[in-house]
Amino acid sequence: MSSNNTIQNLKSTSSDALDWAVVQKDMRSKLGGDIYESWLRKIDFVEEMSNYVLLSVSTRFIRDWITSRYLDQILQIIKIYKKDLTRIEFKIVEKDYENENENKLKLNEDSKNVSFIKDTYLQYNRIDPNKRFDNFITGTSNKLAYEASLKVSENISHYNPLYIYGGVGMGKTHLLNSIGLSLKEKNKVMFISAERFMYQFVKSIKSNDMVKFKEYFRNTDILLIDDIQFMNGKEAMQEEFFHTFNALLDKGSQVIISADRAPNKLSRIQDRIKSRFAGGLVVDVQKPDYELRSKIVKQKTEELNVFYSNQINISEEIQNFISTKITTSIRELVGAINRVVSFSRIYNKVPNLSEVKVVLKDLLNIGENKVTIDLIQSIVCKFFKISKNEMLSSRRSRYLVRPRQTAIYLTKILTSKSLPEIGREFSNRDHTTIIHSVKTIEKLKEKDSEMTDNINNLKNQILYNKENEI
Repeated sequence: MSSNNTIQNLKSTSSDALDWAVVQKDMRSKLGGDIYESWLRKIDFVEEMSNYVLLSVSTRFIRDWITSRYLDQILQIIKIYKKDLTRIEFKIVEKDYENENENKLKLNEDSKNVSFIKDTYLQYNRIDPNKRFDNFITGTSNKLAYEASLKVSENISHYNPLYIYGGVGMGKTHLLNSIGLSLKEKNKVMFISAERFMYQFVKSIKSNDMVKFKEYFRNTDILLIDDIQFMNGKEAMQEEFFHTFNALLDKGSQVIISADRAPNKLSRIQDRIKSRFAGGLVVDVQKPDYELRSKIVKQKTEELNVFYSNQINISEEIQNFISTKITTSIRELVGAINRVVSFSRIYNKVPNLSEVKVVLKDLLNIGENKVTIDLIQSIVCKFFKISKNEMLSSRRSRYLVRPRQTAIYLTKILTSKSLPEIGREFSNRDHTTIIHSVKTIEKLKEKDSEMTDNINNLKNQILYNKENEI
């Protein structure tokens, strides 16, 4: 077969080629006008191959944003028209940004009151229409932050500034988005991350255009600034931010700030700035409790089920398991649900609990990275009152064999190390010795309650630095 024929066979025939205009119409219908205008309209059709479609966007950021949030839904829409297309590839094709920005101002009327520096690097900071008050799920851990954000949206300058802090993935940015969305119809809203504020500040200095910089940031009604901790150590920028902050407060503008820690815990931030932050309303978003996690899992599962036309059926057992085990952040909780749903769709089956544990292995073993073989050996040696040299020696005395086997067993169940790797850390013992040690301890646990108690006690010390909690 000639190379031309081969290439021709890779491509779909023109008679049944994908109609991109129809796909675009469907994307707007299923994902909403706001999302379509903000992101999906930027996608251009390039070429259709035998089992995938090649699309283009103008920047890496747009590609990454679409890939992380909407790729799965776009592929499902495409598959409605062409079942043979199993994946999407993107390539970056730069466009004339000046004309594109003019078109954005004409087409996106929803954003006409949202103030952004006319710079393509800042365009991605537009307010996300998906993050609203009505889809922010509340519980005891975030109720105060939610109520304060709602109050600011109803009566600006009531709490000024409003300072929201909490760990990664707890919903701080969602609240800032919600405030911006509710206020942008009647106010000039500026929403930006501290990192981008810094970037624009440096760029303005280099281009000798600080007047325009000051004008943009001080001529706004609502300033939402995300992740303020990234301003640490940048003295000149902090100076400018301080004066911008004061100017906004003086003219009655509302300032809302998010950070990963309380104002007094901010490092390398001027004391006068921290004092101003603390002078407003400071609220924290705590780690979600079980009740909130359960509500999030249930709602997210229902949303995905509706989107996939009731083809997704995640059992209550699995929902409860995810709610119980994924405790670090809301973002990881949603990520866990997405993984389980993806498994269900890829294999066309509802996963059982053991399959879910495999799919979520890295999330369930978050503490694993902190557990080292050296730590296990040290704790076991201390528990059995022997030295590490004795444990690793070739001696077969009973008072050394059992601690050695216990350490090997704990290493096997608490780390992801292979049998040869474990053997190397125990004075180059053969992997058959490792297997024998693990089986010996497992058999002893079945018959000896004291051994079971010892193992549980050691696990608590290794994982949680706690003793006698079984």
